[in-house]
Amino acid sequence: MAATSSNSERPQFIASTGNRSFSNAPLIENTDTDQIVVPDKTSWKNLFAYMGPGFLVSIAYIDPGNFETDLQSGAQYKYGLLWIILVASCAALIIQSLAANLGVVTGKHLAEHCRAEYPRVTNFILWVLAEISIVACDIPEVIGTAFALNMLFNIPIWIGVLLTGLSTLLLLALQQYGVRKLEFLIAFLVLTIAGCFFAELGYAKPDAAEVLNGLFVPQLKGSGATGLAISLLGAMVMPHNLFLHSALVLSRKIPRSVCGIKEACRFYMIESGFALMVAFLINVSVISVSGAVCNSADLNAEDQMNCTDLDLNKASFLLRNVLGSWSSKLFAVALLASGQSSTITGTYAGQYVMQMILSFELPFALIPLLKFTSSKTKMGAYANSTAISAITWIIGSLLMAINVYYLISGFIKLLLHSHFKVLAVVFLGILGFSGMGLYLAGIAYLVFRKNKEATHLLALTTPESRQLANEQQGNASMYCLAREDIVSMQLPQRRSTEDFD
Repeated sequence: MAATSSNSERPQFIASTGNRSFSNAPLIENTDTDQIVVPDKTSWKNLFAYMGPGFLVSIAYIDPGNFETDLQSGAQYKYGLLWIILVASCAALIIQSLAANLGVVTGKHLAEHCRAEYPRVTNFILWVLAEISIVACDIPEVIGTAFALNMLFNIPIWIGVLLTGLSTLLLLALQQYGVRKLEFLIAFLVLTIAGCFFAELGYAKPDAAEVLNGLFVPQLKGSGATGLAISLLGAMVMPHNLFLHSALVLSRKIPRSVCGIKEACRFYMIESGFALMVAFLINVSVISVSGAVCNSADLNAEDQMNCTDLDLNKASFLLRNVLGSWSSKLFAVALLASGQSSTITGTYAGQYVMQMILSFELPFALIPLLKFTSSKTKMGAYANSTAISAITWIIGSLLMAINVYYLISGFIKLLLHSHFKVLAVVFLGILGFSGMGLYLAGIAYLVFRKNKEATHLLALTTPESRQLANEQQGNASMYCLAREDIVSMQLPQRRSTEDFD
């Protein structure tokens, strides 16, 4: 199969080996000097080369939607639901590590695996749903940023929405200088959020013993605690994050050796763990501040009313009334950083939707990830062990069950409390439950469908594969060629025409 670059564009993907089984290998030619090359020497210093993707991924755990859920949790149940954040963060680390491992081992991200594995019609449906999903994720993030601009500068909400979109596009222009610049920006915004909420903790002064008790003693007290706990847990793993993480790890050139790949998987897990720990501490801080403020003994009647239905806008006024104007400004700055970084990463993930195929809801992202990382035909010697597979499938099943339960219970509640006529309720019920049936059928299809496409592993893990690679590529580099669509993101440049077999 030949791929020919035009006179006006630089070549992108190259399938350039003599054996047709290698035609799916996502290798490209790239001579840019600003790529992140990991030295072929085992050292802890290599960890710094892997730092970055985890911070982009961690933004999904501290976006404005999560903040609002955290605020409500603290206001209604004080510190009683902190343990949910701890459990969800541990589960998120495991799942995100699987996404990173898939990209490292195979050289292809999750969406590309979905595109290669599933039929054309299935991929088209998933693509349409994915676009809807990305837009739905961006809406609360844009609104949250607009709220923050209103709190800080008294900018009307509708103007704030327009400014958020414009600023997101301007900041995404950093891509033309490489993904590393975007990673530094997001890391700075994450640390800004952390600094603001840690300062809020200093203002609120929650009881440390109660916070620790809430973190490590599971409890569900109150009639609405279960529903809020489900909301906290279900919001912690975003489907687009799995696709994004498996793609971002391709921005590094790693040694294609057993030791090199193991080191990459290990360091990406450490890097993700650090970023998610920061996100975890931020969520704990938000709940603790909300719990301390709303359970204060000197609240006036208006503030008590706000605590019963706390949202992002009310939280600013509540903090200003109880802790002072500086506390309100810190909250607004943190919300601005959260909303802006979330829209950047959401839009960034949306770009992969346009060139890849990804899924709408969590099951349609999580199931392929678990199946692909447990498959020896795709991961070879790096496939999940039986124990890891069992643990991840249990975690995944719980998360999917929570999402399905939340969807069905929400729909039933909507029907029961609607003011439509009986005929309309019956019609909506039939339509809604039919859609849920198709939804569950789609999940079952992904679960029970056997993987058909094998992946050419870029890692030379056996003597036979090393010999084959040497015969076909001669003195080939021991590094995988980095993905230009991930790393450079540069505008097309003129280049001489080259043919590749």
